[in-house]
Amino acid sequence: MSARDPIADLRRIAFLLERANEATYRVRAFRSAAKALAGLPAAEVAERAGNGTLTELAGVGDVTARCVAESLAGEKPVYLRRLVATEGSDLDAEATALRAALRGDCHTHSDWSDGGSPIEEMALAAVELGHEYVVLTDHSPRLTVARGLTAERLRRQLDHVAQVNAALPEGFRILTGIEVDILADGSLDQDDELLARLDVVVGSVHSGLKDERSKMTRRMLKAVANPHLDILGHVTGRMVSSRPAGVTGPGDRGHRARTRAESDFDADAVFAACAEHDTAVEINSRPERQDPPKRLIRRALEAGCRFAINTDAHAPGQLDWQRFGCERAALCGVPADWVVNTWSAEQLVEWTHART
Repeated sequence: MSARDPIADLRRIAFLLERANEATYRVRAFRSAAKALAGLPAAEVAERAGNGTLTELAGVGDVTARCVAESLAGEKPVYLRRLVATEGSDLDAEATALRAALRGDCHTHSDWSDGGSPIEEMALAAVELGHEYVVLTDHSPRLTVARGLTAERLRRQLDHVAQVNAALPEGFRILTGIEVDILADGSLDQDDELLARLDVVVGSVHSGLKDERSKMTRRMLKAVANPHLDILGHVTGRMVSSRPAGVTGPGDRGHRARTRAESDFDADAVFAACAEHDTAVEINSRPERQDPPKRLIRRALEAGCRFAINTDAHAPGQLDWQRFGCERAALCGVPADWVVNTWSAEQLVEWTHART
């Protein structure tokens, strides 16, 4: 049989492990092996697989070496076959239709902040999922625990994204963005000049989550009224379970809480402001967030809000978590045409720029 691509198989295994929320060390093992082999000539990889010296390479262990040998022999690795055989159940019809309507993801992270993979890997995973675009929204400077981007680092990232876009398949693009911290006074944690340059701005509360109701409401209302804010991210800040094990970022502490109660705010006032200012409400697809809860999705829908069904992905495999958000949105009756990432990249950017 013809040899398979062992590096592609290793990356596919890592992707499926991330999507299945498996342990970080397992994901890292396969991504490290893929990275180690990617720097070698194919002939050397084949020679090492043949003489049993793959494990002499830093980052390659017994399990990953066996997968490589199976790939080079033309066989789908046993590890990969098992993962494929145990994938999750299908979505119901409404959620499936909503997922099919999504054309991109408006909230993702790379290793420039607290994500676990380079921008290029996140983009290629989005391409494989059939996305037309992905919005890169690394954190803003005040969130130092997540290696938030200073204004200078963000400018460098914008230049880097332009270079990456030039090398990506035709018909796909990375949109520039940020997950900007909503500060205690409701202002946004980045220079206005830079926020105006970005394609999409997601704003989220990451601190003071236990603030009393009136203070939190004022904070959110001021942020929503800011013309630079396009999407209000994980609106309650809740954590319903421990963080996903597959997160591999160096500083991803924002997802480590076991559980966390919802922030207390006047949801009706905030959603009315979102509708007034045409700010979308995020349906965050992360399994440990499930934010907002379904009762608040329904209230936002009744208020006339737009939505964005996002993954908040910190690793490539997590980009396939949109199905979780789609399931919750479908249960609440959210129409596809109310979801901004069912639009093309051009329509999305036209909408965000019209708001500033």
